Amino acid sequence: MPQAAPTDAVADASDGGYALRAARLRSVLILGALSAFGPLSIDLYLPALPSLQSHFHAAADSVQLTLTACLVGLAVGQALAGPLSDSLGRRKPLLIGVAAYALASLLCAFAPSVSALTTGRLVQGFAGAAGIVIARAVVRDLYSGTAMVRFFSMLMLVNGVAPVLAPILGGQLLKVTAWQGLFGVLAAIGALLLLAVFFGLPESLPVSARRAASLSDTRRTFQRLAADRHFVGYAFAAGLSFAAMFAYISGSPFVVEQVYRLSPQQFSFMFGANALGLILLGQLNGRLAGRVRTIVLLRAGLVQCAAGGVALLLVTLLELGFWPTAVCLWFVVASIGLVTPNATALALADHGGNAGTASAFLGVTQFLIGGVVAPLTGPHGTSVLAKTLPMALVVAVMGVAALGAHAILGGKREADVRAADTVHQPA
Repeated sequence: MPQAAPTDAVADASDGGYALRAARLRSVLILGALSAFGPLSIDLYLPALPSLQSHFHAAADSVQLTLTACLVGLAVGQALAGPLSDSLGRRKPLLIGVAAYALASLLCAFAPSVSALTTGRLVQGFAGAAGIVIARAVVRDLYSGTAMVRFFSMLMLVNGVAPVLAPILGGQLLKVTAWQGLFGVLAAIGALLLLAVFFGLPESLPVSARRAASLSDTRRTFQRLAADRHFVGYAFAAGLSFAAMFAYISGSPFVVEQVYRLSPQQFSFMFGANALGLILLGQLNGRLAGRVRTIVLLRAGLVQCAAGGVALLLVTLLELGFWPTAVCLWFVVASIGLVTPNATALALADHGGNAGTASAFLGVTQFLIGGVVAPLTGPHGTSVLAKTLPMALVVAVMGVAALGAHAILGGKREADVRAADTVHQPA
């Protein structure tokens, strides 16, 4: 009997450790799924873009505007949801946004015209933005330094599954349903996430840490962020590299299916292979965090993105065909696994007091630039080069611009970088 207490203590410690790991895993899965609203909303119906064009008898650039509308909604929605979450807490705006996303997705399935679908996609993106911006803010509430980098890298694993599975699932669903069914699936995903957030994600921002909500306060916060040279540098590095990836996302269905004659199912597998590269580099980034400085990992990703874009442009101009194009695109997409977690962690490191607004600034930058470049990647003629060059040119320009923005605006000083890499325990 005297030994019962130590045995019980060990059991209690073991149970506590298991509960902590289970809670952490639940947070990773829910936050990763929320931050995947963008990829899910975009990638699931990518294989259906050519069929959408045929269904509505619309031009390719009109169909691509449905992508732009979703991105604009994601950008504007983050500008609203981020500051609101700093004031009201994370849960209320998140629950409202996820519920609205499910409803908007359902309405998209019944769109009678491409213009109506474009409007529906705008609303869908606006609602889904809450998941993306608040997920980042929750991570900043709970972590800082190297711990934050590692958590963002774990989110890349969950987040990266979306672009791997979404186009594959979309391609397979198109065998048994029309494009409308894809939006029904998105509505169901939104409903499931609503339940997951309601039952599995507690409030991470205490009342004492909340800020008063007002348009003038939000404007002043955005102005302070815009005046922070380092923050803007990280925001543009992430935003422009994201735009390079989105140029590939919006242009590749037409290039791959119409020029290289791959089926929607074959395209979805190629798209999934590229997203797998993003996952692999994201997990490598998590393992290197704390061993290699965060800013070094960021620069490595930016160099890879720029180099892959330039190589893609050369391959396209020389008309070397599908496989060299696919290899270049793989390097561009995979680089985001290094760029996004490191740029996000460095940008938010000094802005824990207004993490929602700072996260919104990052999201607005990413999705607005992506929305602008999407219509530029469509075919501009009937020749092979006229169909392939727009995408390659935009990818190259955005990749080089991301590296240039970081080089011009610079990163943090050595001492500041080390301070940002300090590990803190979750609150």
